[in-house]
Amino acid sequence: MKNNVIPSLWFKDNAMEAMEYYSSIFPNSGVSVKNSTVVCANLSGVEFMALNGGTDKFKPNPSISFMVVCEKKEEINHLWNELKSDGKVYMELDRYPWSEYYGWIGDKYRNTWQLYMGSLDDVNNQKIVPTLMFSHIHQGKCEEAIAFYESLFPDFKSYGIMRYLEGEFEGQIMHSQFKINDFVLAAMDSGVKQSFTFNKAISLTIQCKNQQEINYYWNKITENGRELQCGWCQDEYGVFWQVVPYNMENLVVNSPNAKRAFEALMKMNKIEIKELENA
Repeated sequence: MKNNVIPSLWFKDNAMEAMEYYSSIFPNSGVSVKNSTVVCANLSGVEFMALNGGTDKFKPNPSISFMVVCEKKEEINHLWNELKSDGKVYMELDRYPWSEYYGWIGDKYRNTWQLYMGSLDDVNNQKIVPTLMFSHIHQGKCEEAIAFYESLFPDFKSYGIMRYLEGEFEGQIMHSQFKINDFVLAAMDSGVKQSFTFNKAISLTIQCKNQQEINYYWNKITENGRELQCGWCQDEYGVFWQVVPYNMENLVVNSPNAKRAFEALMKMNKIEIKELENA
C-alpha cells in the first residue's frame, strides 16, 4: 500500500532506531528510506515517516494513536508483549463491548497503539489506522472536524459514527471512521477529561502531485488554522499537517542543488516547488 496521507512521527535524533524497532515487531515491515533527517518505513502495509527534529520539545500523547487490527489473539499478545517494554498501559488487554480482545498501550518512545481484534475487511484491509482523539481544549470538536475533512478531501467517505449515549459527554462522538485520499482514519472525542491535546510529535503528511494541490490543501487548512514553517500547518481543530510535494526527498536531499534547496525550504511556510527546483 502506498498511502498519500502519511503518519509522521517526531524524534529528537533516534528516528532510525525507532523505525527499525517497529519494523522488527510488526509483520511484513521494513525501512525503505533513511537519511540524517527522514526515515520512512512500511509497517504492515502502511507507510510511516519519522523525522529527526533535533529537539525533544514535542512529546507524543494519546491524542493520536494507532489502531492495529489483528485477526488472532496470538498476534495481539505478541505485539503487546513487545510494546510494553518500558511502556505504559492505558487500557488492559481484555474483552470490551467493541472487541472481544483489545488493549491500549504506549511504547518506550511514547507513541500509543490500540490493539484490536477484528476483521481486516472492516477497514478495507488497512491494518494500522491512525486515530484522532479530540480532548482538552478540543473536546467535543470531533464532529466539526470530520465535517471539515469531508469538505477538504474530495474522495471523503464515511464508515459511520457512534456516539456516547450517557455521561458528561453524551452526544459527542465515541468512534468514527472515514477515508481521505484512499487512506482510512478514525476519530473520537475523549470519553474522560484529559490534560493533553494534539502537538507536532505526530502529524499527518499530505503528499501532493503538483503546486496546485499544495495550494489547495494549504489554503483550506490555514484559512481558519495557522501557517507554520517548511510546509507545516495546523487546522482549526488542532491537528498538525505537513503539505509537501510527493518528490520532496528528490528536491531537498538527492538533487544537485540540495543544499541550496534545503536552505530555501527553511525560509518558506507554504512550499513553492519552483523555488526549490531553481534554488
